Amino acid sequence: MAFISVFDVLGPNMIGPSSSHTAGAEIIAYLAQKMIAPPLKRVDFTLYGSFAKTYHGHGTDRALLGGIMGFSADDTRIRDSFAIATERGLAYSFTPNETETDIYPNTVDIRMENEAGQVMTVRGESLGGGKVRIVGINGVAVDFSGEYNALIVVQRDKPGVVAHITKILSERGVNIAFMRLFREGKGHKAYTIVESDQHLPEGVAQLLLENPNINDVMIVQP
Repeated sequence: MAFISVFDVLGPNMIGPSSSHTAGAEIIAYLAQKMIAPPLKRVDFTLYGSFAKTYHGHGTDRALLGGIMGFSADDTRIRDSFAIATERGLAYSFTPNETETDIYPNTVDIRMENEAGQVMTVRGESLGGGKVRIVGINGVAVDFSGEYNALIVVQRDKPGVVAHITKILSERGVNIAFMRLFREGKGHKAYTIVESDQHLPEGVAQLLLENPNINDVMIVQP
């Protein structure tokens, strides 16, 4: 028998009418902005399925914009996210895509560009009850929920890299809950995603970057 918690029934604390269209959207954007160095200068949202049909009426646009600025799902500033983004000089756009139908109903693509010129894309799905799944980073299919402290390692798909990651984490006392490797193809760019139920220690990113086959390390945690 599947376990259903009270949070699955009642949903999360949030600003907005829908756990799927507001809380879920906000969480996706909140996770996305953790993956790129601030400050952001532009963000473009492409919405699919029911997101594309109801994003304005359900406040999905406000929620996405609030999340990309680092607001939590229950932050009252979400109501004024358009004005706050304008005050901060953050350019943004929302583009509904109703032509692609072979896609999860509540899906958003987020393209972010920071002041340094770095560009990153993230695809997320809102699953209901405030639960989400990140399913794409820079065009590479991935899969993580954001419910755990996450370490995202961008690397070349070479022998020894995963062993280096696990060695560093073990030395720092990090207990691994989940660890998965996603790659473009053999020998090409890959993402190792490590999820832990404990806070990731300071300095772990610098230690991981000592491996010449690791290009970047992103830490996504509350």
